Amino acid sequence: MQNLMRFGWEEWVALPDLGLPAIKAKVDTGARTSALHAFDIETFGPASAPKVRFTVQPVPGREDLMIPCSAKIVDRRSVTSSNGESEMRYVIASKMQVGDESWPIELTLTDRSGMHSRMLLGREALKDHITIVATERYQQPKLSYDVYTTARVRHAAPNRALRIAVLSREDNYSTRRLVEEGEKHGHTVEVIDTTRCYMAINAMSPEVHYDGKRLPRYDAVIPRIGASITSYGTAVIRQFETIGVFCLNGSDGITASRDKLAAHQIMARHKIRMPNTAFAASPKDTDSLMRLVGTAPLIVKLLESTQGKGVVLAETKKAAQSVIDAFRGLKANFLVQDFVKEAAGEDIRCFVVGGKVVASMKRTGAEGDFRSNLHRGGSAQSVRISKEERETAVRAAKAFKLNMAGVDLLRSESGPKVLEVNSSPGLEGIEIATKKNIAGMLIDHIEDRVRPTPIRGRTVDDDDGSPTLSK
Repeated sequence: MQNLMRFGWEEWVALPDLGLPAIKAKVDTGARTSALHAFDIETFGPASAPKVRFTVQPVPGREDLMIPCSAKIVDRRSVTSSNGESEMRYVIASKMQVGDESWPIELTLTDRSGMHSRMLLGREALKDHITIVATERYQQPKLSYDVYTTARVRHAAPNRALRIAVLSREDNYSTRRLVEEGEKHGHTVEVIDTTRCYMAINAMSPEVHYDGKRLPRYDAVIPRIGASITSYGTAVIRQFETIGVFCLNGSDGITASRDKLAAHQIMARHKIRMPNTAFAASPKDTDSLMRLVGTAPLIVKLLESTQGKGVVLAETKKAAQSVIDAFRGLKANFLVQDFVKEAAGEDIRCFVVGGKVVASMKRTGAEGDFRSNLHRGGSAQSVRISKEERETAVRAAKAFKLNMAGVDLLRSESGPKVLEVNSSPGLEGIEIATKKNIAGMLIDHIEDRVRPTPIRGRTVDDDDGSPTLSK
């Protein structure tokens, strides 16, 4: 820097890398290292590149306003305070902005809640940039704590590293891609086997444990719950929800989407078009059940069916009766649906993220198979969808309150009809067919959802830092 800057004994500064657009700093040339008030300090990430996450209360007297931050660990060193006490502190690096100037500084993390200044500027941060006017304050432009009551703070921490858990029992393409993209974004992503989680359920301190240890605090959880463990998997997700962790898909949405009967009832309630569907428990109702749906051919589908298993096409009335009798003999729950002939063994998978269709593909069944599932030998290719199809997919995902969903549509003569809403859609088929980075979009959505939420309804007097209420 070419020109010296005048600093008083207290100045307003910003730490944009940490999402702190305004904070008062006490200038202390007697201290070598700068310090930032922080609590809930927790390390995470690999040993080769450790990170630290912490919470800052930038405004004295405002314990309700908390900004979560994270940064790479630069060092860990012993710092001796003015009263002679030594403390081991994590050291991080951040850009400091004062007026129109900015430069990198190092900060130690420590609890300064008992002090008026949330930040201390030591001589290392000043270097040759500053001339000190020890009898004055605010030689540089003043900032305002009011920035914390506006939406600007929501976008103030784009580089904050997150700790994300993927609940998955399989080392498959989808899990690997989520880990890969999360790490590309600078986050730490850990794969957790859902069935190895167990829960401490109580009112004051609910916890999730794993392999004998309490799991750390996560910013977000991505559920990849297999159909065979839906009940236990959703219980684990409910526990994370109780703790306050953002779950990409909630337990209620996953449970509803897995119960095909409940799923069709939810879609009917939200007036989402689907093939005519009927359900009955008594074997005496077989003929009536078939008449409710229409004439053969009919689809008979187990309620627990996944990936096309347990789905049978009955081409004649007699064949439908035989299939229904067989399922009833196994005491299996099933639906009967109208067969949409014009779909010709094809369906459309719309991938919805955050209320938007981000990709879509057309799936075609293997020769001689009416089912289009890729797991059964079907093929897929990218496809352009209509406005009506897009709106239908979005409405279906919203009906189940899912942030991520694979919505399967049939193109019928009367318009798109929803076959299924999948709460754990695979990424491999859609990424390969569309050549889109769906895993990256999911990480982007998580970043948007877990950034700090601004605290509204209070302002702070800029001069002395004392909080005042505003209406």
